[in-house]
Amino acid sequence: MDEVTLGTLLASTLRVATPLILCALAGTLSERAGVIDLGLEGKMLLSAFAAAAAGVASGSLALALAAAIAVGVSLSMLHGYACVSHRGDQVVLGMAITMTAAGLTVVLGAAWFKMGGQSPPLPDAVRLGPLLPGLAEALQAMPFVGPVLGLGLLGHDGFVYGALALVAGVWWLLYRTRFGLRLRAAGENPAMVDAAGVSVLKLRYAALGLNGVLAALAGSYLVLALTPSFIPHMTAGRGYMALAAMIFGKWHPVGAMAACLLFGFLEAAAIRLQGVVLPGIGQVPVQAIQALPYLLTVVLLAGFIGRAHAPRALGTPYVKER
Repeated sequence: MDEVTLGTLLASTLRVATPLILCALAGTLSERAGVIDLGLEGKMLLSAFAAAAAGVASGSLALALAAAIAVGVSLSMLHGYACVSHRGDQVVLGMAITMTAAGLTVVLGAAWFKMGGQSPPLPDAVRLGPLLPGLAEALQAMPFVGPVLGLGLLGHDGFVYGALALVAGVWWLLYRTRFGLRLRAAGENPAMVDAAGVSVLKLRYAALGLNGVLAALAGSYLVLALTPSFIPHMTAGRGYMALAAMIFGKWHPVGAMAACLLFGFLEAAAIRLQGVVLPGIGQVPVQAIQALPYLLTVVLLAGFIGRAHAPRALGTPYVKER
């Protein structure tokens, strides 16, 4: 494999893994606090639609991001109202959010844009561009390491670097702050947190608020960087892949990031493998290659979900003792 191919593969891996990392961090925060979130797929999808609609209407990147975050946080607060305040079934509500988002984005997209649910292409002012274009181009001229550094590591937008920085930020928040200690305790032993005079409900709402912001950033990245417009069902199971990465990473930000990078690498490699001919087998079907990331998701869930130890109070509504 030459250095240009290696740099391109590395760049594709980071771009594809970015929304997965953001979404996995969102799930880590909510589930560490004891709230199951199967609505990540729906939050991503509806946030992506909001970013596309606001971006097309206003031509402003800031408004597109603000609309996406508003939608993501609103869905998380709805999740909290139903499951934290009123002790509803967290699994059912998460699936309801995802199914509602899948239908609502198609209906609104068809009504607003008259393009079968797809939005018009976003203006260039709304799209995310490389953060360090000059440095990336200068390094590409260097032999050997130049293409790897220039193409693979330095040619990305701010979201890619921000997602990697947020992994460190969430780790620090969970394991080096008093808030993080209390949040993890709310997912392990909420009665102890309540006995210490700290509100379990407020901790879980705070975790869900951060969850909504991260899920919204993951969804907005799909339309602001990966594709030029909103497409119905464009999340394509990424929310569930992020949940699998979170479980594989044992509800730890760094472990979840490693799993997301593995998913990203497999999807990037699958794109490059399309049309490849294997000796004695012939051309590998495109559908088989495209299914590789999803097959890995199933394998990881089947092989590791029994070994990973979830927070003990995960999915259990807290009822304050009187």
